[in-house]
Amino acid sequence: MPHGITDALLIYNPASGRKRHRRIVEAERAARILEQAGIATELAPTTGRGSATHMARQAVEKRRGMVIACGGDGTVNEIVNGLAGSRVPLALLPAGTANILAKELGIPWNVPRAAGLIPGSEIRRIALGAAFPANGNGSAGLSSGGRYFLSVGGAGPDGAIVHGVEENFEGLKKSVGELAYWVEGFRQLVSYGFPEMRIRSGGQERKATIVVVGRTAHYGGPFKITTGASLFEDSFEFLTNSKRSRLAYLACLPALWFGRLREAEGIETWKATEVVCEPAGSEPVYAQVDGELVGRLPLVFRIVPDALSLLTPAG
Repeated sequence: MPHGITDALLIYNPASGRKRHRRIVEAERAARILEQAGIATELAPTTGRGSATHMARQAVEKRRGMVIACGGDGTVNEIVNGLAGSRVPLALLPAGTANILAKELGIPWNVPRAAGLIPGSEIRRIALGAAFPANGNGSAGLSSGGRYFLSVGGAGPDGAIVHGVEENFEGLKKSVGELAYWVEGFRQLVSYGFPEMRIRSGGQERKATIVVVGRTAHYGGPFKITTGASLFEDSFEFLTNSKRSRLAYLACLPALWFGRLREAEGIETWKATEVVCEPAGSEPVYAQVDGELVGRLPLVFRIVPDALSLLTPAG
């Protein structure tokens, strides 16, 4: 078992994904697999938005050996925000609407099979991303209402889609999962105004209509966008598009589908540890991290080194 861990708290979201009626059965089976490997596992269902963060913080206070997240990107993000800065490791059982981390680590989308990998996993210390409101010089911090994230953040159309799903299709998301984002994506495609934002990073300023802030190569659905990003580096990879035309965005879709987006006109990529994003006009620009809304620009995205212990499959 990893580093002598003998106990775990398994936090699962009973309402996530299209197979939520099986979530408790899968969680119980995972607990039995772990207990057979010598890891006593307590099950803890989430009870609403924010409850997973509270339970993860309690696990840190009680010095649990490990916290296991069983859910989608939103559940993982909440747990990360409860574990950030501690030494209690995070393990993953992918479920829910989507799970970028599972794709990035090659963890099978099968709860019992994923549970079987945990006893042989390795603990790696990684950085996290953080997004928080910016003041005039971008020096505000998480105490001012920010949020940690593990995989990907962004501002522009993706933030508008997440905002739209939360505002209009929260019920649809619970019933059809990832399809709700596709529905809202098509709705935004015909209504979004593509407002510009000012982006300051590494002593340079750019204007763009979208910024993707990647800690992982995987994005949402089948797509890979920040393909040079890595969870095991203390940096982001950023991708921006300077185009404002709806037709120009439509023209990018084939390149996105075939993994050649960075070759498209108007696209720019670079690596850094921080970016400050501000609206260039009066129209609001929304931002998201790990598929969770974090509000409107101006925001700072910053790397926080040595922030999380993550269990990764051996090899």
